[in-house]
Order: sequence, then C-alpha cells, then structure tokens
Amino acid sequence: MAPRSALLGCGFLVILLAVVFPPLDAASKAINQELSDLFNELWKLDVNRMKPGTDYTISVQGKAGYVSQGSNHARDHASSPLFSNVNENKLKTITTFSRFMKLLDNYERSTGVAEHVSREEVTENNLFLDAVLNTEVMKRAHRYLVSKGHSQSDLRTFKRQLYTIWFDLYYRSGSKDSCGFEHVFVGETKFGNEIAGFHNWVQFYLQEKSRNLDYKGYKARDHDIPDQDDHVLNLQFSWHGLVKPVGSAFVGASPEFEMALYTIIFLANTHRSTTVVVNIDECQLEVVVVRHGRSIGTAYPKLLSSNNRHL
Repeated sequence: MAPRSALLGCGFLVILLAVVFPPLDAASKAINQELSDLFNELWKLDVNRMKPGTDYTISVQGKAGYVSQGSNHARDHASSPLFSNVNENKLKTITTFSRFMKLLDNYERSTGVAEHVSREEVTENNLFLDAVLNTEVMKRAHRYLVSKGHSQSDLRTFKRQLYTIWFDLYYRSGSKDSCGFEHVFVGETKFGNEIAGFHNWVQFYLQEKSRNLDYKGYKARDHDIPDQDDHVLNLQFSWHGLVKPVGSAFVGASPEFEMALYTIIFLANTHRSTTVVVNIDECQLEVVVVRHGRSIGTAYPKLLSSNNRHL
C-alpha cells in the first residue's frame, strides 16, 4: 500500500476535474464558520452518500504528467480504469441517484449546439427535483435559505427556483446551448475542442465504463502520493478524445448534497463569482460558484487541506 497522504480523511472523495489550481495556503484563508457548520450538518444528513472501499473502489495507479491547457495529448500512466468497482445496485435503487442518471443523456455535448428539451425530459427534471426535495439534506437547506430570506417557504415556489438555477437553458456559445446541471454534472466540450465542466463522479464512472473516458493517472505533490483508500485525488483524463489536465468534483456524495451546497452559495451572493472557504468533515475547501444570470454557470470544490492539517 502506498504511504498515507495528506489527501486522506475528508469523508468524501474530491476528484480535481475543473481547472489547474496553483498551490494554496490554507492557513491564510478566512473560514466561513456559519456555512461550515451548515455544510457539516448536511454532510451528516447525507444518508445516500457512497462509502469508499464499501460502495466503490478506486485504483489510482501512476502519476500523470504535465499537459498544457488546450492540448489533447497526454501520456497514459494508468493501464486500468480509476473505478474498479461501484455498487450499481445502490445507484439504481436510491431514488435521487437513479433519477439523476436518467438526466445524463439529455444534452448535446458541444457548446454552440442549441439544446431542445422534450416534454419527457422536462418530466425527468421535475421527478429528479421531487426526489431531491424529499431528502433531509435539501429540506435542511431549504429551511436555511428561508431563514435568510433567499427562498420562499412554499415548496412549489422553491422547486421553481431550483429549476431556474439548474435547468433553465441559457446562451453559453451563441445559442441556448447550456444550463447549470449540464455543465456541472454532465460536462460539455467547447466547440468540440476542450472539456468544460464535468464535475461529477457518477458521470465519470459511467463514461469510463462506456469507454468514452480514459483515466490517465493521479496528480499530486511528491509527498501526497494517494492510495485506493484516500478520500481526495487529483487526476487527469481524456473524454471523447479531449484531455482534461486537472479539475475538481465531489465523489461519493449524493446529488442532493452537491446541489444543496452549490445552491446555498449561489443564493447567498449576487456576485458573478463567489468563493467561500469551509471546513467539512476533516477537509478545508474553497467552494467556487459562478453565476450565469439567474442560473449557475459552474460550481466546484477546490481542496485546501485534508486530514485536519488546517487545525
């Protein structure tokens, strides 16, 4: 087994699937204690969360090399998939996961291609939101947002608000070609040349299983060598022939946990881009949310420290 690393102990797996991040000094960041307390409460309420080593197993393999942004050439340092095992029965029987997965094939992959949402897809969106709203995680998030004046107590009004944030289409590349859900949870390509978004572990697993995605290896500092029990992993991968040098996402967490977290930050601020620093379980994270009008443009976590190193 590889040495235990500072990437361990967050209670969830964060795969860096977003952008290349410079080194960050966790001690210099101001902690949002109110949101830290709230997010830890949501974490404890997330009974649908998958557990590493029990519900899924990863194989981190070799360390990936440097790839410049925009390049689609990467040496493969992982001969096997990242996910060697996932409890698909749980994915199919937990309502939020099963309804979440039905949404993943509803979108055009490339930006610049207009989306056309069918009645069936609208129904699928609503059924997914119904399942999310029925969880203790989103119920607690709703109560918090009402207490802050960011949402109405009426459940149907709150559901419409969530639909606008996550599913209303907007113009990203010249046409109504994107929405928050697609970018964050499904992934897009910029005119077929570059991967954008793609911050979700279930989509990663399913695309890897379908051989549309090839894991290239982990990314870490020399003293942060990960193993299969680690809760945080930096990595590199290709998707439909395009390479993602590095990026970020929760892995193992339920869709309702991620959606609640990002929605709270989105509604608590009116800035185009908002970054909050929070402690969740044994990790310190920056959570970044970028708005696109009344909807989410992107959202992802950035790991600052783990295994309580920030304490």
